[in-house]
Amino acid sequence: MPPREFAPEVEKLSGTLAGIEKVLNLPKLQNDFKVLEEEASAPDLWDDPEKAQSVTSKLSRVQSSINRLTTIRRRVEDIPILFELAQDEGDESALADAGRELDDVTRTIRELEVQTLLSGEYDDRDCLITIRSEAGGVEAADWAEMIMRMYLRYCERKNYKVDVLETSYAEEAGIKSTTFRVSAPYAYGIFSVEQGTHRLVRISPFDSQSRRHTSFAGVEVVPVVEQSDHIDIDEKDIRVDVYRSSGPGGQGVNTTDSAVRITHMASGIVVSCQNERSQIQNKATAMAVLQSKLLERRRQEERARMDALKGDNSGSWGNQMRSYVLAPYQMVKDLRTDYEVGNPAGALDGDIDGFIEAGIRWRRSREDA
Repeated sequence: MPPREFAPEVEKLSGTLAGIEKVLNLPKLQNDFKVLEEEASAPDLWDDPEKAQSVTSKLSRVQSSINRLTTIRRRVEDIPILFELAQDEGDESALADAGRELDDVTRTIRELEVQTLLSGEYDDRDCLITIRSEAGGVEAADWAEMIMRMYLRYCERKNYKVDVLETSYAEEAGIKSTTFRVSAPYAYGIFSVEQGTHRLVRISPFDSQSRRHTSFAGVEVVPVVEQSDHIDIDEKDIRVDVYRSSGPGGQGVNTTDSAVRITHMASGIVVSCQNERSQIQNKATAMAVLQSKLLERRRQEERARMDALKGDNSGSWGNQMRSYVLAPYQMVKDLRTDYEVGNPAGALDGDIDGFIEAGIRWRRSREDA
């Protein structure tokens, strides 16, 4: 087998990375970091907790973006050295290691290149993901939990921070709903393309006659609100209920009524939080979730008005968007992009990069249309 010609590959990667650095504006990111670092070091920062949280959150995102770019640049520059050392020593194992590093950096840069397509107003923010079981009874509840696991495994693969805010367990199996926050650069932009109804076809493990069943789970993705968003909620417009947190099978998590459910009367939006030990903390978190959902609703209404002005009658893309078939054949297919794979087990274990990339490119093509 002839030796791998790494030089042209590295040169191409370096050029692609330079383009990414230009689009993401690395000098601006570095300047933003300095400004935010000064703000974060102010002695009176925490006199205003909301502002402090906003500053530290932005600082973390900017720092993460800078670190990612500089780390990838360093890895690209190190690859020729790895190959040259391995070739000089005639070490086949070291050559194989260098090849794997080149492949890994190529994948990483491809992911970063896709990120440059995320230029929406809220794309760079953290996000809140809500999953609900829909039609299908116990099947749908089990399916909703499988979808939750798929996203948690994806986040684990990417080292994204996840905070589960609330989970409502179904009586027999699975979950009625769950809401969790994903903290990572461009989390909302990445996961926004996962919004919609996910459909599962399989031989039911809950059917004694082993018949094929179809079940549905809904995924909602909203950006996390920031101080500048101006989403005001009048206390008169909400109803706050408290209840005891519970886990699977009714197992008590807390011995006090610390979980909080907030209903926004005008919109009908209901949010819950039970992950904190304090009722006050749970209410604050639930209010933040409500603000995020109201922000997203406002954004969708504005988009609908613009679509109406443009004569866009294509309807919302956030309805049924992906089918997962486990029987009689194996396939996962995105109904918007036509991207598909024949390995549902891999997708359900969090290997959904291809679907997300195709979704981001599809969303960008619609925005540019």
